[in-house]
Amino acid sequence: MSGRGKGGKGLGKGGAKRHRKVLRGGVKRSSSLIYEETRGVLKIFLENVIRDAVTYTEHARQKTVTAMDVVYAPQRQGRTLYSSGG
Repeated sequence: MSGRGKGGKGLGKGGAKRHRKVLRGGVKRSSSLIYEETRGVLKIFLENVIRDAVTYTEHARQKTVTAMDVVYAPQRQGRTLYSSGG
């Protein structure tokens, strides 16, 4: 025995198979238009979040956008970015 415990060396997958990165969840090819569309939607979403976060900051008469301003901004749109699990 080489000090590996009860499992020995026969359990699990090989190193190369285990560390292979899963990128697209079984999709072999995707159109380049998907990436452009995704980029556009993400840009609009982030613009809205930043705009609301800056509005919270200005309303509180602060000069720095805090993390809580960014957390509260999507909640105004009905999307919770962070939840404490309650």
